[in-house]
Amino acid sequence: MKLITTIIRPEKLADVKAALFRAGVTGISLSRVQGHGGEHDTVEQYRGTTLVFEFVEKVRIDIAVSEPFVEATIAAILAGARTNEVGDGKIFVQALERVIRIRTGEQDVLALTPVSAEEVQARAIRVAKEDPS
Repeated sequence: MKLITTIIRPEKLADVKAALFRAGVTGISLSRVQGHGGEHDTVEQYRGTTLVFEFVEKVRIDIAVSEPFVEATIAAILAGARTNEVGDGKIFVQALERVIRIRTGEQDVLALTPVSAEEVQARAIRVAKEDPS
């Protein structure tokens, strides 16, 4: 089991989410964060004052997955988030020691994967055919 944490551009969230759902990864948590990486500071003038914006708005996505989903999850994030420009983000992969679903008490892999990847992918394909936008 792995915890995959990714930091991406906010405008790429919809693309990443769609790519994850197509890959059969549906359990995600997200939060808005600010960070500083390879981007240059933004300098703006506001009412005669120079403002330096050192931190950039980003989205953090946390995904706990079983081993069979690790590479598919990484590939989906890369496909959805990449713009080939500085500031696309990072992916961090960490081992998970234990996972417990609070509602049922299920543990580890049973707590991570509520349905099979094939079922989720088939559902995503059906929805895409019904609503191609």
